[in-house]
Amino acid sequence: MSCNYADNLSPYDDKGVLGTPEIFDSPSEITTKVEQLVDLILKSKHIVVHTGAGISTACGIPDFRGPNGVWTLEKKGIKPKIDISFKDAVPSKTHRALKHLIDKGYVKFVVSQNIDGLHMRCGTPRKNLAELHGNMFTAECPKCKKQFVRTSAAPTVGRKTVGDTCRNESRPCRGQLIDTILDWEDDLPDDDLDMAMMHSTIADLNIGLGSSFQIMPCAKFPMRSQKFGGKFVLINLQATKIEKKADLSIHAYVDEVMEMVMKRLGIEDIPEYNEAEDPTRKADFSVNWNIPKKELNSIEKLYKERNEKNKKRKGDEAAVKKKYKKTKAEDGE
Repeated sequence: MSCNYADNLSPYDDKGVLGTPEIFDSPSEITTKVEQLVDLILKSKHIVVHTGAGISTACGIPDFRGPNGVWTLEKKGIKPKIDISFKDAVPSKTHRALKHLIDKGYVKFVVSQNIDGLHMRCGTPRKNLAELHGNMFTAECPKCKKQFVRTSAAPTVGRKTVGDTCRNESRPCRGQLIDTILDWEDDLPDDDLDMAMMHSTIADLNIGLGSSFQIMPCAKFPMRSQKFGGKFVLINLQATKIEKKADLSIHAYVDEVMEMVMKRLGIEDIPEYNEAEDPTRKADFSVNWNIPKKELNSIEKLYKERNEKNKKRKGDEAAVKKKYKKTKAEDGE
């Protein structure tokens, strides 16, 4: 589980702020804020959701920095009690709701800091998902860069060999597969990082779910579009540094909020977990897990187009302000 993953990481002193108390909005506040969130969703064309450990606690996987988080308890000298394995955990309502919102066209992309693989396991398409810290259920060939889905969680972390050879049928290279889980000082995966950055920048609505956003560069992604008029909504039980930058902040359980959002969007039932859509239930290493190159090229083209439009808009605004100041000066104001 997450505590075993944490045990396998290299020693690292700065784990961020730990054990911050949880805050709960009143039922009436939650209702009002959810209505505001739904209004933003309906007005938005490019929604990106950023997920942290808080969306997996309902699955039995502890978070890291909450009151009972792995690192919070570690600091107190307490070992977390875990009753479920990564393999036995199933996607939460939030995981399943997000996948359904992707299917319905509401959500364009998910940026996840989680390594539990639950987005993948509920059928979230790879083209709609960046896994910035890796995935316990994937392995990568360092030679040909192909990624494959495993049927069991990787036995290692820190991009170490997992004891299997590359299964790339189009280009046999016999490379030794490694896990995709990052250690503290490892670089983020290029394709996932690029997709996360570009989608976050062009989004008109970024939504943060179950994260304190203490790890860089993830902490800055949800605000990237604000300078271009984009909105940022944060849903988290703890107060965070970036909360003051959010256009809307909701302190409530993410599953509760997502259930309310779905109903207000006219989606009464969140689909149940379907093993048939879970690639970890197929044959070992039979499913490719690379981000499709055509998706990278497509979003890069859109990113450049949006950047040019935003630069032009900023230039036009600056010209109007300059003209206004000149007019005031000429009028002697």
